[in-house]
Amino acid sequence: MQRIEVVRGQGALQYGPQFGGMVNYILRNGSEISKPFEFETQQTVGSNRLFNSYNAIGGNSARVHYYAFFDHRNGDGWRQNSRYYTNAGFGTVTYRFTPRFSLSAELMRSNIRSQQPGGLTDLQFEQDAQQSLRSRNWFDITWTMPALTANWQINPSTRWATKLSATLGDRNSVGFTRAINIADTINRTTLQYNNRVLNGDFYRNYVLESRIITDYKLLGRNHTISGGIRAYTGNTHRLAEGRGTTGTDYTMELATGGRYDRDINFGSQNLAAYVENIFRISDKFILIPGVRYEWLRGEASGRIGYKANGQDSLLQNVARSRSFLLAGIGAEFHVTKTTEFYGSFAQAYRPIQFANLQAPAATTDIIDQDLQDSKGYNIDLGYRGKVKNYLQFDVSGFVLQYDNRVGTRSFAAVPGVSPAYRLVTNLGSSLSKGFEGYVEINPVRAFRRNSNWGLIVFGSYSYLDARYSSSFKDSIIAGKRVENAPEAIFRGGISAGYKGFLLTGQISHTGLTFSDATNTTAIATNGQSGPIPAYTITDLSASFKATRSLTLKAGINNVFDKRYFTRRAGGYPGPGVLPADGRTAFFSIGARF
Repeated sequence: MQRIEVVRGQGALQYGPQFGGMVNYILRNGSEISKPFEFETQQTVGSNRLFNSYNAIGGNSARVHYYAFFDHRNGDGWRQNSRYYTNAGFGTVTYRFTPRFSLSAELMRSNIRSQQPGGLTDLQFEQDAQQSLRSRNWFDITWTMPALTANWQINPSTRWATKLSATLGDRNSVGFTRAINIADTINRTTLQYNNRVLNGDFYRNYVLESRIITDYKLLGRNHTISGGIRAYTGNTHRLAEGRGTTGTDYTMELATGGRYDRDINFGSQNLAAYVENIFRISDKFILIPGVRYEWLRGEASGRIGYKANGQDSLLQNVARSRSFLLAGIGAEFHVTKTTEFYGSFAQAYRPIQFANLQAPAATTDIIDQDLQDSKGYNIDLGYRGKVKNYLQFDVSGFVLQYDNRVGTRSFAAVPGVSPAYRLVTNLGSSLSKGFEGYVEINPVRAFRRNSNWGLIVFGSYSYLDARYSSSFKDSIIAGKRVENAPEAIFRGGISAGYKGFLLTGQISHTGLTFSDATNTTAIATNGQSGPIPAYTITDLSASFKATRSLTLKAGINNVFDKRYFTRRAGGYPGPGVLPADGRTAFFSIGARF
């Protein structure tokens, strides 16, 4: 990655209607390269036979900029039965027809294959978190993502960009995914393992996005307006619950006479438009209103199973359309040139797609067929900025109202009637409110302008009170904490350096969470429901810039080898507790020429 962008508040309406804003992962594209040719390599080895090789070339001239990389990673994984490899290639070329107009083409392709060790019960996790009771489960993903982007500086104050892109992907899994307390054993009659279950999704998605931004004058002040449109069409072809082979390696081959119980097509279309304006009311006060319009259409058709007579049980061909308008507004008051108060209000919307209306194959989760779209809003107010070159901070309070929230309820087994299961449904409304704070200080810079020594102390803390405020499904949920929402999260540490050497230690703490909306405290025998305990881990990393072109890096993750988990799965790749990695270490050498 080159960098990660976080866009919140009304600004996030430019990119979609989702709750909480947007996280944008930007791939490395060699934008910092200024010479005609540059080669970069980084080789990493680590625990559990980790090997990672990253190699890239790039260059820049008066008219052409190019960059390409290939990244390979493989390892055995910390747990048993968790081998994996990834291969990713990326290339981009930009041609500048004029100083104001350029066209960029890029292509990303990746393949990930990993053995899935499956979940554990809580007792098994306590006994040995590295153990695995599943040796025949595999996961394979292939993505191809082409894109073509045109950038036009129409005049000194107006910029326009249009991007045409596609996502062509396959997501396959094969395995024995019954509850983890059901052993995957050899059948005494056939002397073979039981047949595995096959599932495959095939994604074909296409997007056109066009954005324009321009500066203008009004009442003697400079203002900025931006707008854009987005058109999307996509299809997901889902083959599920196929009868696979009795083998152990990765294969999507059907068993002799085998078939897929489900064969469904999910189609969706989306048209969206947004506009946002920056009004500079005064030298210190800025007002930023925005609005977004969305139109959605989803449809589903295909086979959802077989009847007793062997005939297809067809999903009724359904299509659902809806449209909505979202608004938001933000404000900034600049106390000094480098510090400001800020606040925002933004409406949010989470549509339920038809894919959500079908329970994933090989899972104990059950999907409520009457799921409704979620709606709500978020508000935040804070103070952020820098003090000279030694202090940076951001503190804020927030409120998020989430109506028609989708979550899970756990139901205990009824002997002779039904097994234990989790229901995915609209649980009601939730209200989340809390505080977020971040501070980073360099005490050396505070007292000395120039020094070969460096010291940075940093920390972030969030407090979250997220609870269901009402429930039209079951009053027992009202007042309960939202699942997978820890009350406290802390990250803090120290970076110390001398000339080209830098050493960083970080402590991370995450508070207790619940895995379902009923805040079940009793631990299920299959590990699928119950609390997720709090955990604290420590990481240590170091880097040394030996020369202008040579860098060495090393690190230890989870220094004290803590045992913890962050998820209880109801389906693939579990079910059950999914342990996080224990202590691991790596060493890396990188060079640029």
